[in-house]
Amino acid sequence: MTCDWLFYCYILKCADGTYYVGHTDNMERRFAEHQLGVFPGYTYKRRPVELIWSDMFQTRDDAKAAEKQIKGWSRAKKEALIRGDWDRVSELARCRSRTLNRSSTDVAAMRQPLTAISMTKVTAELLTKVSDIPADQWDALNPRGNPFVGHAFLSALEQSGSVGPGTGWSPAPVIMRDADDIPAAALPAYLKTHSQGEYVFDHHWADAFHRAGGQYYPKLQIAAPFSPVPGPRLLLRDPAMALPILRAAEAVVDQNGLSSAHATFVEEAELEQFRAAGWLTRVGTQFHWQNRDYADFEDFLGALSSRKRKAIRKERAGAQDAVRIQQISGADITPEHWDAFWIFYQDTGARKWGTPYLTRAFFDIIGKSMRDSIVLFLAFDDARPIAGALNFVGPDCLYGRYWGCTSDVPFLHFELCYYQAIDYAIAHRLARVEAGAQGEHKLARGYEAVPTYSAHYIANEGFRAAVADFLERETVAMEREIEFLSEMVPFKKG
Repeated sequence: MTCDWLFYCYILKCADGTYYVGHTDNMERRFAEHQLGVFPGYTYKRRPVELIWSDMFQTRDDAKAAEKQIKGWSRAKKEALIRGDWDRVSELARCRSRTLNRSSTDVAAMRQPLTAISMTKVTAELLTKVSDIPADQWDALNPRGNPFVGHAFLSALEQSGSVGPGTGWSPAPVIMRDADDIPAAALPAYLKTHSQGEYVFDHHWADAFHRAGGQYYPKLQIAAPFSPVPGPRLLLRDPAMALPILRAAEAVVDQNGLSSAHATFVEEAELEQFRAAGWLTRVGTQFHWQNRDYADFEDFLGALSSRKRKAIRKERAGAQDAVRIQQISGADITPEHWDAFWIFYQDTGARKWGTPYLTRAFFDIIGKSMRDSIVLFLAFDDARPIAGALNFVGPDCLYGRYWGCTSDVPFLHFELCYYQAIDYAIAHRLARVEAGAQGEHKLARGYEAVPTYSAHYIANEGFRAAVADFLERETVAMEREIEFLSEMVPFKKG
């Protein structure tokens, strides 16, 4: 069974200021058709149009029902939906039917006392954004400086509109404060009305629960949005706060009738804390490059078999002969560089997801607030940038996150995303490179299979039992797969 979430309801703002509501099974294509005047209907003489709101649905009937419902609303009510102002459309916030996908879940309305928590010196609450917490207080809970759960990254997502109204990611950080009203524990959490941008796929769980008569969405997602990067999900001043903060997350689910809570890309050191709280755990796989104290790239190649060594040299030569490659970081990254990278990111986002997750403003914000943690690898055809890869630098790791191009150059993807990253990690004595989700092709380039982990709280006992049975069998299969992939590394034997 699958649940692909291929249906959309959307609102366009026309050139004359009016709104058009429609539904489709391909948002990117339908928007282009409106913009190009393919349809002779309402939007034809009101171009250009702007996509200002959309939401995803499991069936076409659900999308059509939402379209019909929203078309009947007043302009003020449509604008409240677009803004995510659920005080103005509170009847939707209370609606628990499938007619309108519950992006109408109002985080502010959930800010009731979390009665499942019984402690005398700390209190738990559900906030509406990370930005409400002072940066120094939030980052004190992230002492190892993981960039993807840091205040700068998460608040940039909020300020840029990459998460929030209309995205299906409603910020809902769970925090516990001490007697001095200072955060002592936190979860980077979101109320989700779909499963996009998570990279731990639970669409078939949603489909099964839906067929059984349940409603899977909204769910609580504890994650770094759009970032398949293992790291801390329990932000704690004291390890003893792990169980209380997880009980707080469970209270959010139980007190608000949500289906579940999911912590994705949990670092291995936190797994036992989730298990001790009774959460189910899941195993996935990624491919990471490990720095074994290599002096330089040639030293790394020396650890490979002769055939793989020759193949990599051929790929690097092919890419480097075709373009000029530049590593740019910190204050050297200019607005023009971000303009170029935005074009690359849009290309990849359109091909992979239909609509890019991140907004243009996000890159401007992190270019200022996180510039010392960013390195761009750009490829130039003469003076014209034609491809780029964006990386974040952590205390001991280089994280490859986004890539795109406007010209097809053989082996350039491997050069910018994998080999340049290895060069950088060796030069800066970083322990590893994490190049994102999936990609068995990384094995031949010196990246090794490693397990990744997630943890899941399922409120419905019957559904929990079914998921637990599935995970037990899936874990055996994943462990076998990782063992098999570990035999395919290109390193010399013996």
